[in-house]
Amino acid sequence: MKQKLDMSGRDAREVRARVRDGKYAGPTAGLASGFAQANLVVLPEEYAFDFLKFCVRNPKPCPVLEVTETGSPEPVVTAPGADLRTDVPKYRVYEHGELVEEPQDILHLWREDLVGFLTGCSFTFEAALLAAGLRIAHVEQGRNVPMYVTTRECVPSGPFAGPMVVSMRPFKAGELPLVVSASGRYPSMHGAPVHIGDSETLGIRDLAEPEFGEPVEIEEGQLPVFWACGVTPQAVAMKAKPPLIITHSPGHMFITDRRHPEYEV
Repeated sequence: MKQKLDMSGRDAREVRARVRDGKYAGPTAGLASGFAQANLVVLPEEYAFDFLKFCVRNPKPCPVLEVTETGSPEPVVTAPGADLRTDVPKYRVYEHGELVEEPQDILHLWREDLVGFLTGCSFTFEAALLAAGLRIAHVEQGRNVPMYVTTRECVPSGPFAGPMVVSMRPFKAGELPLVVSASGRYPSMHGAPVHIGDSETLGIRDLAEPEFGEPVEIEEGQLPVFWACGVTPQAVAMKAKPPLIITHSPGHMFITDRRHPEYEV
């Protein structure tokens, strides 16, 4: 059984070392404060160019931070010396669109034809929201952010096509200008919201039943605010059905060596 340690206040390399050694397997929200985290997608090389085009065509849910060399698990730009096979607390493995495994490392699955993609994560703009004095519901309630599969289709590329996934955080109407401006400074981390208000416009029928994460309580006077989400590739994978795609498990991110301000514009 993996031991849960107090990981607050530690730097990125120390957290990754604990994960790699099997000493931590939980969510990464709040860990290595100040360091940017990233979504992970690993694909065979034959699918990599189409997926890169998919990300370029859909920069809100899939803002690319780094693409590894074929066969290399090392993200030399965002975290030199790290290992994408071991440094994520929990992975998801899909075969032909079906979730088949949620391992704590992917050493047994790694091949010389695999390419890793790291894409922007909402934790960076959440840090900006908190710094601006805003409250974040799922943080206060100790839950994983709720994520929903929408009816808004992404721009396709090759076999990659499907719906955008969004994450939701409720705010009061008077807070919205600050919410939009604070998150909008980080386009590489999903940027400003894609929708505010009526969830049915996005095809979301019940906010209490997210496809990923956990529901949060919405206070009186708050509106649901939706951001494009890095879990989108998982929804696309289930529809595209490539023979193999490996991602992080929602909420269990890869922690880079890059600081949040490096992604601010």
